[in-house]
Amino acid sequence: MTAHLIDVHHHILPPDYVAQVGDARIGPLTVSGRTPEWTAERSLEAMERNGIANVVTSISTPGVFFGDGAEARALARLSNDYAAGLRREHPRQFGFFAILPLPEVDGSLAEIEYALDQLKADGVGLMTNYGGRYPGEPAFAPVFDELNRRKAVVYFHPTAAPCGFAFDKVPAATLEFPFDTTRAIASLLFGGTFSRCRNIRFIFSHAGGAVPFLAERIARLEARPDFKREVPDGVVAELQRLYYDTALSANRFAFAALLALVPVGNVLFGSDYPFAPETTMAASVRALKTLGLAPRDLLAVERENALELFPRFST
Repeated sequence: MTAHLIDVHHHILPPDYVAQVGDARIGPLTVSGRTPEWTAERSLEAMERNGIANVVTSISTPGVFFGDGAEARALARLSNDYAAGLRREHPRQFGFFAILPLPEVDGSLAEIEYALDQLKADGVGLMTNYGGRYPGEPAFAPVFDELNRRKAVVYFHPTAAPCGFAFDKVPAATLEFPFDTTRAIASLLFGGTFSRCRNIRFIFSHAGGAVPFLAERIARLEARPDFKREVPDGVVAELQRLYYDTALSANRFAFAALLALVPVGNVLFGSDYPFAPETTMAASVRALKTLGLAPRDLLAVERENALELFPRFST
């Protein structure tokens, strides 16, 4: 397969990060129940076999914050330095989203400066909640205001909700992750972040979780002045400004709902590798071709839309 796809949902597991965080924290949040085995070489081989030319890497759940701010800052710096080194070794294939040590606001502002100015990160990667604190809360406004000033690309990945899992036998990634993406988007909507930070290009994982299905229901809150104040252009208009990736969502059910909400220009290819194994990556690549997209729209999802956000991959 000729390599041309751009994967905006592609994870790395730096060895020192895995050693410090541990399987006891990472494994339970995965469908398999264990930490994926990952190396840069495995990513490159999977990319080549599946026609993926470029990836923008990120740290997946559980992220870097476990209740200790100093630990979070150290893990963020370790992870970002590793990702930058990977891009230096393979500049044509790899980009990266820098992770921030939220809810540490001052530490996050410092990491934004370091990652974007010195490491030249392609954007910033955030979790949908931080110990039960959601991104639209006022305390996080300085972080988003700085990212807005920099016209940054901001990618959100879900994590477990603080309320725990609905069913003990169902992995968090199956139900809680898409629901927590929905909570995060609602938080940013009604916290006023979307309407205030017009220069940020936001990307949400897994077709936005339950948002396409619930968009009209969420928009009913505009009837209340306190909610309407935060979304002066309307809920649906704000949702239509966002980008959404196809990870675990390149199927007729999710895709139909997503394209009913946003134009095809807001959809980006994502694989969720290696938390989703290469078999899933391959199935996602194949599935896009079965969804009835016109050739130019298929190419837009596979590559062209991402080039609008990451033009350096064009060369």
